[in-house]
Amino acid sequence: SLTFKRPEILRNMSNDKDSFNLADLTAGLKDEDRAGLMNALKNELMAGQRSDVLESLTPQVRNRVEALKEIQGKYDELEAKFREERAVLEAKYEMLYQPLYTKRYEIVNGITEVETTPEDTKMEQEGEKTAEEKGVPSFWLTALKNNDVTSEEVTERDEEALKYLKDIKWCKTEEPKGFKLEFFFDSNPYFKNAVLTKSYHMIDEDEPLLEKAIGTEIDWYPGKCLTQKILKKKPKKGSNAKPITKMEDCESFFNFFNPPQVPEEDEDIDEDKAEELQNLMEQDYDIGSAIREKIIPHAVSWFTGEAMEGEEFDIDEEDEDEDDDIDEDEDEEDDEDEEDDEEDRKTRKKVRSVPIIVFIKLVLPYLCLLMVLKLVKLFMQPSSGHKVCNWHLSFS
Repeated sequence: SLTFKRPEILRNMSNDKDSFNLADLTAGLKDEDRAGLMNALKNELMAGQRSDVLESLTPQVRNRVEALKEIQGKYDELEAKFREERAVLEAKYEMLYQPLYTKRYEIVNGITEVETTPEDTKMEQEGEKTAEEKGVPSFWLTALKNNDVTSEEVTERDEEALKYLKDIKWCKTEEPKGFKLEFFFDSNPYFKNAVLTKSYHMIDEDEPLLEKAIGTEIDWYPGKCLTQKILKKKPKKGSNAKPITKMEDCESFFNFFNPPQVPEEDEDIDEDKAEELQNLMEQDYDIGSAIREKIIPHAVSWFTGEAMEGEEFDIDEEDEDEDDDIDEDEDEEDDEDEEDDEEDRKTRKKVRSVPIIVFIKLVLPYLCLLMVLKLVKLFMQPSSGHKVCNWHLSFS
């Protein structure tokens, strides 16, 4: 994941005289030197931990780990070579892409007309006239609105201004290392700038580690600022005072050119603010990356919505996998529920059988004993001269 550079990393060394911060130390260094210094400091901090791990191992295991480190070193060499060759290959194809981008620009903005097809010629002959439109209207606006990342940034108020967007380009930067986005606008009633830029300064482009992002300050025409809105507060009843108005920041795609910044001093930011800033910078970088890697290379697919359908297909596949997992979980839950129901039935059966067992073991012997005692008492009574014995048992 993307991380941003904390301006102050080392301070309060052995005493106040020796204390320093990394921002002061790296202020005069080039990007590659600064990156090397940071890696050296990181390696220095990790060295102690690595030595402790190795010392805790037996000699045999330590030798095996050393062999693994040699293998890792060879891998790292190959990976570095791969990155070098990839950079050369990317640069080669970026040069080959440029003529295609130029042709796209000319068609979108009506500079070059596309040859008419036989179907178009037939429609003209049949008298069907279409309103003449220059190029492809709202090309970049539609592409931005169809991308899931950038669409969240475009508001209704932004749309009219973005209709004047003629082209978007990007290029790598070496000093400082990173990349730059360029937005080319036609003359419009919103701002004076012909080009708005957004630059990302990276300390390590491969990880990546973002140092900061810088955007163009937009020169808005009076009353046309899209990143702020006017709030009017009504005065109290009976007052002749005019409504109170104030400016308030609002959501807008053009906030993209005013990115979040890391404070110069570490004391200016606490842990919560640092986490919030981290999220804002990641979100900002995601927007820039989406424009660079998705929208610029495949703009017409985003304009037509085909790229959006492709992404939805990928999402649907993930959803199907999740649905399968959910179905499996539900089946497992159903099996567990059936087992629980079976246990409940067994328990209820046991509960219903308890009174019968109690009756057989306790009540029935008592009744039998009581009957025997009654019979004994009856036969022991003196005879009254009658030959008939009146049997009368009472269980009271």
